[in-house]
Amino acid sequence: MSTDRIRDLLARAPVLDGHNDLPWALRTRTRYRREEVPGLHTDLARLAAGGVGGQFWSVFVSHRLGDHAVAATLEQIDFVRRWVATHPDRLVLATTADEVEAAHRSGRLASLIGMEGGHSIAGSLGALRMMYELGARYMTLTHIRNTPWADSATDAPAVGGLSPFGHEVVREMNRLGMLVDLSHVAPATMHAALDTSTAPAFFSHSSARALCDHPRNVPDDVLRRVRDSGGVVMVTFVPGFLTEACRSWMGELATEEERLVARYPEDSAAYATAQAAWVAANPRPPCGVADVADHVEHVRAVAGVDAVGLGGDFDGVVTTPDGLPDVSGYPALLAELAGRGWSDADLAGLTWHNAVRVLRESEAAARAARPRRGPSLATMDDPSHLL
Repeated sequence: MSTDRIRDLLARAPVLDGHNDLPWALRTRTRYRREEVPGLHTDLARLAAGGVGGQFWSVFVSHRLGDHAVAATLEQIDFVRRWVATHPDRLVLATTADEVEAAHRSGRLASLIGMEGGHSIAGSLGALRMMYELGARYMTLTHIRNTPWADSATDAPAVGGLSPFGHEVVREMNRLGMLVDLSHVAPATMHAALDTSTAPAFFSHSSARALCDHPRNVPDDVLRRVRDSGGVVMVTFVPGFLTEACRSWMGELATEEERLVARYPEDSAAYATAQAAWVAANPRPPCGVADVADHVEHVRAVAGVDAVGLGGDFDGVVTTPDGLPDVSGYPALLAELAGRGWSDADLAGLTWHNAVRVLRESEAAARAARPRRGPSLATMDDPSHLL
């Protein structure tokens, strides 16, 4: 695919990426005092070079923050909103599909907000609603550990997918129009959420389990349900989710990270420095653009061409695939897929249209739900208000 063809495609259908951890990276490195820091994957110039027209900024906080998680999530949201306001000519906050498309027409990057982990609401549907009011448009039900109401892919099963309250969280997200993000959750949780949700399935940053047997990836039986729901899987670039060799390496890194958090706060510069030193001394196995393309094609083969998107996880990983060094790298992936026979229409669905459609259809599901139910009064401790 020629450079001109890629540029023209991205002008019409830029990348709407499902997950970028720049807010957490800036929290750990500068406490938000500087926006552009050496060694990061993201800045405004490289976003433009990569053809990015929309970005879900992750307002992730570690589960290890405990009771401080809600406040820390608010601080993350505050950063995103302040950063967008600082660059009104380049960025605009977007909370609906119409606003995403209007941002593109105005030549600005649509900035959406996604919460990564149900611990960010501390079991409170009131907190969930307030996060929505502040702009959050997805919530990943878990991160690497369970919540009291949902099982994570990387923790011991505790509630069999979703507890009764967990199902109520999904219903309330449907009512609000907040995407129910199933990245990070156990397969049982994926199925339980899909059993309850009236909106399309959504994975902000996951790859295909058939190609790499990491529990964070999406099994084929779930991919078929993504197809049937009209959903989307935003394929991620995390090396440990792409190849078996990189999965083993990432397991070793996780062991080292557990050792490091015993010495340093996870959101500290000292932790990031020690983590980077380990990676430098223990380089990851080979992994590249073709491996990402393989996962994109597998999702397409099982779930359909309308069910695939991109969720790079830039600035949320310590290393990226060769050929995808930062947010400027999306054209390299498009060229790889074009070389495999992807049409412009299919590439435009991958980059933009599939994700925008899912956002719009989730809004429609919310409009249908609201006349039937008001804000839920359910709590984890009081089942009397559960539907």
